[in-house]
Amino acid sequence: MQSVKAPTSRDYQEHLINSLQDPERAAGYIAAILEEENPEPELLPAALDDVALALGDESDRQWVKDFGTNNKSLAVYELGAWLDSLGLKLTVTVKP
Repeated sequence: MQSVKAPTSRDYQEHLINSLQDPERAAGYIAAILEEENPEPELLPAALDDVALALGDESDRQWVKDFGTNNKSLAVYELGAWLDSLGLKLTVTVKP
């Protein structure tokens, strides 16, 4: 039997941050979190922090920390649910 080395979570985090340096991937990553049917409110700030690490600076990470601390992600999910009831949806795209 051949043994397979599983990547450590640090390797995964590095890979994730490197991949999120592509704005298209970062947009898709956030969009996937927003499309969750039964979202966990803490997932959005975690995803935003990953994107801030990849594309932003320390002030962006501080913004995400404040966003998560104030439970603003619930409002985002509520907005998404309301838009969904109207046949619309939130999207995240790359600026031209």
